[in-house]
Amino acid sequence: MTTTNARRLPVTKAVVPAAGLGTRFLPATKATPKEMLPVVDKPAIQYVVEEAAAAGLSDILMVTGRNKRALEDHFDRAYELEELLARKGDQDKLRRVQESVQLANMHYVRQGDPKGLGHAVSVAEQHVAGQPFAVLLGDDLIDPRDPLLSRMIEVQQELGGSVVALMEVEPEQIHLYGCAAVKANGFGEDVFRITDLVEKPDTADAPSNYAVIGRYILDPAVFDVLRETEPGRGGEIQLTDALRELATRDETGGGPVHGVLFKGRRYDTGDRADYLRAIVRLACEREDLGPDFRSWLKDFVATEMQG
Repeated sequence: MTTTNARRLPVTKAVVPAAGLGTRFLPATKATPKEMLPVVDKPAIQYVVEEAAAAGLSDILMVTGRNKRALEDHFDRAYELEELLARKGDQDKLRRVQESVQLANMHYVRQGDPKGLGHAVSVAEQHVAGQPFAVLLGDDLIDPRDPLLSRMIEVQQELGGSVVALMEVEPEQIHLYGCAAVKANGFGEDVFRITDLVEKPDTADAPSNYAVIGRYILDPAVFDVLRETEPGRGGEIQLTDALRELATRDETGGGPVHGVLFKGRRYDTGDRADYLRAIVRLACEREDLGPDFRSWLKDFVATEMQG
């Protein structure tokens, strides 16, 4: 059961839901988890785990499903490959292969039935053991130069309750996101009190253009609420609906809910076009790839414009 002092406990654990089928990327995801699709030369899921580790979250639970064994293998030792690279003296490739193993203490649990994000979070209850915890969605990659997660942890430790990441979007895009109604709370210009949450509202009904993106710090009271949450939009158990309930509570009931407004660099890999844009942006910024790639890209765009 939730305790009223849970908010005073440090945030040390992260939950990464990764049980989705990735139907928008078929046929590539027929046999390969969408989280393992490469973003330049690392799978998308590794960027997410690196972000959690950089924020001090060394204990990570990945919520998986059928045909997701590749995720576990990626964060495990590959003895034969490491031995081969060591014999060849290829220390650079060996270092890169070993990086994923050394990031954090990885744990895995299967979601079972695909009942939505809220249900995926609920299966982590035993692992987080009554502590506030982070949730990171694999479709959102946050640039490491913009430490969003660290700021969210700071806010949660100071104010308690739960914290969601917000981003301003164009009004015509808000129907793609959970949407927050907010008011100022005096804890910095980037922090708001959440007064209401709506999952993927119609543009005319949206309370704001503040979209909820895939980073959360959750009070363990969310599990009590999720047990009572009925399927919502899409017939799934929505995390947004549970947070909407917590937003009405004070700290003795696991509330309130705060939002941190993010204005940094975010790469969306959940959509095919945005996935390609993310690869281009990250490749352009790489010291080893950027100069040659930017030169080629400039020539390519110039040629296409002429055509």
